[in-house]
Amino acid sequence: MSVPPPSRSGNAQYDYLCKLLLIGDSGVGKSCLLLRFSDDTFTTNFITTIGIDFKIRTIELDGKRVKLQIWDTAGQERFRTITTAYYRGAMGIMLTYDVTDEQSFLNIRNWMKNIEEHAADNVNKMLIGNKCDLIEKKIVETERGQSLAKSYGIPFMETSAKNNINVEEAFFTIAREIKSRLIDSGEVEPIVEDSSPSNTKKSTEEEKPKTSNSGTVRIDQNQNTSNEKKKKSCCG
Repeated sequence: MSVPPPSRSGNAQYDYLCKLLLIGDSGVGKSCLLLRFSDDTFTTNFITTIGIDFKIRTIELDGKRVKLQIWDTAGQERFRTITTAYYRGAMGIMLTYDVTDEQSFLNIRNWMKNIEEHAADNVNKMLIGNKCDLIEKKIVETERGQSLAKSYGIPFMETSAKNNINVEEAFFTIAREIKSRLIDSGEVEPIVEDSSPSNTKKSTEEEKPKTSNSGTVRIDQNQNTSNEKKKKSCCG
């Protein structure tokens, strides 16, 4: 898939705002995928997300500027209560596993149950098999990922944050799926005003598009969060 050049400026003007969520077991490389996509960087240190973190990147998709607000959730069980609160209002969710870790793949079904319990019924989903560059250590074959994704009726892609394989393509794929569902169908209109995640409070209305006299529609309501990162060993 041809990926148009994006704008990496957090202040870039945009037509639409979409909230994405990265979920999956701890250590599968969610934070590395996010850093690669948002900043085009990679670290060999293992990044442990404490609670939840986010990055923003504005892309051009089919002639429209789409601002992606991407939330990186902690995979550890002790943060589950915190992170599931962020499922609400998500337009798309990327379920991520490590192709060298069988259990992370098996646990995708549990993550899917979390989506069914906490997210909107029609939220777009995508299955990601990360660390595909580790060919000799690969345990979960591509066909198994394809089969699981097919059983859920969702797109599938193998990625490598380290070698920057299919990272752009994965995010553009789910963004296009969201655009097709929400925008091309006429469910939402272009957005004309920005909203900083650090200055926006939670609202009971957050799953509903926000309108104003200027015709503004927010696809999601941003949430305030306080995040930390701790570094330990490595991720891919």
